[in-house]
Amino acid sequence: MGAITTSVIAIAALVLGWITMEMACKPCLDKGREAIDRSLDPNYDPDDENNSIQSPLNPNPDSSPDGINENVPATAAKIV
Repeated sequence: MGAITTSVIAIAALVLGWITMEMACKPCLDKGREAIDRSLDPNYDPDDENNSIQSPLNPNPDSSPDGINENVPATAAKIV
């Protein structure tokens, strides 16, 4: 009888632990489940999503991040 009682208590503890984790991590778990559902959906195409980003990836292609202009001849010296 002691083994049955112990197993029932252990199963109840596992169920309560599972419910606690589901409630505590609900936002993260929901996002993960949505991502899994999208990736397993054969009709889902990420290219069909409405992306509201309208700006170009490189708005000024002539400038470099460090401010050095590559169009200047190699003989010119940069004065600091």
